[in-house]
Amino acid sequence: MISPANPAWTRRLPQVVWLTVVWVLLWGTVSVKIVLGGLLVAVAVTLLFPMPMSGARLPLRPVRLLRLAGFLIVDLVVSGVQVSWETLRYGPRARAGIIAVPLLAGSDRVITMVAGALSLAPGSFVLQIDRRRRTWYVYALGLRGPADVERVRRQVLTLQRRVIAALGTPDELTACERGPAVGR
Repeated sequence: MISPANPAWTRRLPQVVWLTVVWVLLWGTVSVKIVLGGLLVAVAVTLLFPMPMSGARLPLRPVRLLRLAGFLIVDLVVSGVQVSWETLRYGPRARAGIIAVPLLAGSDRVITMVAGALSLAPGSFVLQIDRRRRTWYVYALGLRGPADVERVRRQVLTLQRRVIAALGTPDELTACERGPAVGR
């Protein structure tokens, strides 16, 4: 049972605070009633649907996080221009395909971040993650030949390396350095 006297409860406090902030943001206004209601809902959700506690702490690498953010912003703009060009130039004849890319880290944190970033950028998204074979299957628009396939593969590998550099554990960083040499 989780109670305020239990140390597990103090480990869940950031989750309660975050859920309360999300509640207030969803309402779009700040008042005592909304904050208290959000706090009540956050505590109820935390008690009724407890998430497993992660053993590993998120590493704090602010410079690498800023580099990752900058990379993602540039990627969004470039991807948007590429998808627009592909659509305007080829219309319904635009070509796409599915590309197998090596998975550099198996942690849920890294996989979630990379999959989210790939889905955020126009023209690509993750179709499947095969952990057993350590392979991503990525859908990509604008594939006209083998050079385009290799370009997308290098981009996904670069994104994975940047996410691991910003949020990976020391073991993941080491494994990433030993990973596939494609696109380095």
